Amino acid sequence: MTDTQELIKSLANQYGRKRESLLPVLQGIVERNRYLTDEATTEIARELDISASLVYGVASFYSFLYIEPKGKFIIRVCKTITCDMKGKSEIIRTIEDMLKIKLGETTQDKMFSLIDANCLGWCHQGPAILINDEPYTNLTPNKVRELIGEIIRNNK
Repeated sequence: MTDTQELIKSLANQYGRKRESLLPVLQGIVERNRYLTDEATTEIARELDISASLVYGVASFYSFLYIEPKGKFIIRVCKTITCDMKGKSEIIRTIEDMLKIKLGETTQDKMFSLIDANCLGWCHQGPAILINDEPYTNLTPNKVRELIGEIIRNNK
């Protein structure tokens, strides 16, 4: 049995083998493996006795589930109108310039991924980003440069 199969079996034992168990199983896999492989999608379908297309459909719908490899640090930028009005575009440009990637891309060294999210729940303190699960608010280009610079220095 592969590590993926063991993980899925363990998650199914924990959450159950019903259709309602799909989301927590997917979240458990992404938490451990960072993304869902084709093997994981197929194995989840088998373990929960549902179609692989349903598993893929759910996985590709939710922005916090990944069907392709992402960086160690996932930077999510809030794309609401509120954050936009507070300077989100400037924040995105700053990050893109620092990391030499565009929105939706991952750095070659797999250190950072830059993606947008519908709402992070911090618009009252926008512009806001999440780096992995940590929110950063009231951002300016200088604050973003300091933040990303610190992450780079601490992860050399």
